[in-house]
Amino acid sequence: MEQIAFNQLEFVRRLTINAVEGISEKALDFIPEGFNNNVRWNLGHIYLVQEKFAFHYAGESVQLPDNYGRLFAKGTKPADWNEEPPKLDILLEILAEQPKRIQATLSNRFGEQVKEPLTTGSGLTLSTIGELLNYTLYHEGMHFNAIRTLIRFTDKSL
Repeated sequence: MEQIAFNQLEFVRRLTINAVEGISEKALDFIPEGFNNNVRWNLGHIYLVQEKFAFHYAGESVQLPDNYGRLFAKGTKPADWNEEPPKLDILLEILAEQPKRIQATLSNRFGEQVKEPLTTGSGLTLSTIGELLNYTLYHEGMHFNAIRTLIRFTDKSL
């Protein structure tokens, strides 16, 4: 079952990356009317949450640039940014690398209890490394859908 989860993490991430390859930096930053965030925010947010859920809760070191929390944490939005966000090529590079690092670090640890269980906003408590990683599939799927929606509403001239 663990290998299935790793395969799914890799598959979902590939879908996310493929959805944005070739998009312009301007299109990446476009925020359609009625939306708070853009494609760039969603990509950074996916990386940030996966990093925390996979590594932080497992007691491993996280690979997060200092500004990612300010830019991509829950409740943040590009309208409030006071610093330059990462370019698409950087986001794609770290997003592609992350699932490989997760598998290398967390292989054979899915049943391991985390020190601080996490209760999601909807009331689900995640207590093991496997539960946290499986939940990130749902999380990334939600943001993948948001990315596809944003791209659909993006001005095609960008």
